[in-house]
Amino acid sequence: MSGANDREAVFPTRQSLGAMKSKLKGAQIGHDLLKRKSEALTKRFREITRRIDEAKRKMGRVMQIAAFSLAEVTYAVGNSSISYQITESVKQAKFRVRTRQENVSGVFLPQFESVQRDDVGSDFQMTGLGKGGQQVQKCRETYTRAVETLVELASLQTAFVILDEVIKVVNRRVNAIEHVIIPRTENTIKYINSELDELDREEFFRLKKVKGVKERAQAEQEAERNKTAQNDSDKENQQKRSNAEDAPTTNVLGDEGDEDVIF
Repeated sequence: MSGANDREAVFPTRQSLGAMKSKLKGAQIGHDLLKRKSEALTKRFREITRRIDEAKRKMGRVMQIAAFSLAEVTYAVGNSSISYQITESVKQAKFRVRTRQENVSGVFLPQFESVQRDDVGSDFQMTGLGKGGQQVQKCRETYTRAVETLVELASLQTAFVILDEVIKVVNRRVNAIEHVIIPRTENTIKYINSELDELDREEFFRLKKVKGVKERAQAEQEAERNKTAQNDSDKENQQKRSNAEDAPTTNVLGDEGDEDVIF
């Protein structure tokens, strides 16, 4: 059958037609919802792409400043003592990363936030007593901003990767519904409608033939009854004529019993 590969194999009935119409309506609603979800995710994806570009540019500038600041600290304090003093003075982490999730059209995107503890005292109180204390503090603040920018960039990159995969999956589903499921369901509905119309035409022709046969049978029965009635009427008339012929003749003068008169 032509177009058999573009429709589902179903038996053409009224129930299957209703089921296919319900399936088509559900597919159209699902397509609209997925289309809106894809558009929302794509909009957020473009925004994240723009923010990643800005964060990378910012990261380059901050790392450049941090590198110069570290060079100034190395020159002021000395290369031999600064790393040992920093390592020994650190007791616990003052810079931490906190994770939370953001819901974007049903997709949960992780977000990283940098948190600095204010209850921890300065770890560089004994650093650079002779010289370079201000340079060390400035380098610390510069690298803190660099780490914050790095955390922001990591959050954006993670969201970028997740959104990229989700958008691909959603677009594949949208294309599958739009180009496969909906056309196949519509072709199935057309096939069922054509088959049901053909069945209706066959039923109408059958009923017409049955009605014609019944009308002919009734006409034959009516004709037979009329013929029988005519025959009965003819027989009755013939019987009456026979009875009339067999009956004796009557004198109109009423002298049947009179004796003959001899003159």
